[in-house]
Amino acid sequence: MNKRRKLVIALGAGALVAPFSFAQSQGKVWRVGFLSSESASGYQSRVDALRTGVRDFGYVEGKNLLMEFRWAEGENDRLPALASELVRLNVDVLVTHASLPTRAAKQATTTIPIVMATVSNPVGLGFVASLARPGGNITGSTFFPTEIAAKRIELLKEILPRVTEVAVLLDPSETVALTRQAIETTARSVGVTLHEFAVRSPLEFDSAFAALVKKRVGAVTALENPIMLANAKPIADLAVRHQMPLICNGEVAEAGGVFGYGADLLGLYRRVGYFVDKIFKGAKPGDLPIEQPTKFDFVVNLKTAKALGIKIPDVIMLRATKVIE
Repeated sequence: MNKRRKLVIALGAGALVAPFSFAQSQGKVWRVGFLSSESASGYQSRVDALRTGVRDFGYVEGKNLLMEFRWAEGENDRLPALASELVRLNVDVLVTHASLPTRAAKQATTTIPIVMATVSNPVGLGFVASLARPGGNITGSTFFPTEIAAKRIELLKEILPRVTEVAVLLDPSETVALTRQAIETTARSVGVTLHEFAVRSPLEFDSAFAALVKKRVGAVTALENPIMLANAKPIADLAVRHQMPLICNGEVAEAGGVFGYGADLLGLYRRVGYFVDKIFKGAKPGDLPIEQPTKFDFVVNLKTAKALGIKIPDVIMLRATKVIE
């Protein structure tokens, strides 16, 4: 008597049930683990981009690919255990983002290939030997968070020349020393004073905005990290509620912030598929150069700007890659 066996594949927002016998008939079934410090709900667009990226190279969940997701739900102390859990599952590749999940993965295994979807300064953080020759078991993509953060300060001053006090939201658990130095240097050069407000969890957004409003700053920006990326909508809503011009990445601008400038992060998540495919075909991660973004987005939310009474100069509008009306 034939019995159908089914395998439950953990997904970011639910579970997919696929006949195991069908998966076997397609040849080897690869297993990819994904480790995040945040929750699935805040990273849906990035997970979708990741899935698209591996599908571009012929890897389809339920056929020749299984994906195991582990979410720390904002509790960073859970990351080492979650990383070890993925290692015990003997995944073929472990995908991470940001410094804390990557460090947890690096400490959990020296043999399973690790692909960084987006990590700032992987050389400085000790994850790889160099961008050209990473060495070890780690490869993937980096972006320019330090340069991007500084550019946002320049843009704010260019668009809002009367602003002299700017709030900076940051997660003190992340390594941001270089970015701090860069934005402070830029701020001094354009006549802006920065005020830092620590945000360690989404529960602290309300108090942070209340504090920065009390400080009477003229605008606010946020350093990119998992907490900020996973909470684009709450950040944008608070900025609008407090009538505060906000500049962060494109997703925050699309969620209601006034301006967004940064690397195409969804493109980097999609690019994970390239690294995964190379590794599945025998490439050593340490031989695959760390890639850097080539596409940058400048989003202007004209609807929010009008609501806040902000007049966007024509020269700025011409530089926008996307305008939300």
